Amino acid sequence: MRDFGYYLRRLFFLGAFVLVGLAAVEKVLNLFGFTVLSDYYSPKRLLEFGAIALLFIVVLQLREINLSLTARNIKEEPKKHD
Repeated sequence: MRDFGYYLRRLFFLGAFVLVGLAAVEKVLNLFGFTVLSDYYSPKRLLEFGAIALLFIVVLQLREINLSLTARNIKEEPKKHD
């Protein structure tokens, strides 16, 4: 399961990186009167999608940290004698 989460985070990061790069290229081309995506998505909308992907990355990373800290606390918890 950890490998799946690792690859999912990498996939979302790559997707966010591509969306931000595409938004930058689209904005520069729009300044010169050209377009890559015509009227489907504006550069602002692409940045929003990239930010959403980064939000998922943060959530998945925090979940991984929480799981590792919980496992460590359970392992280090001293046994109580009555």
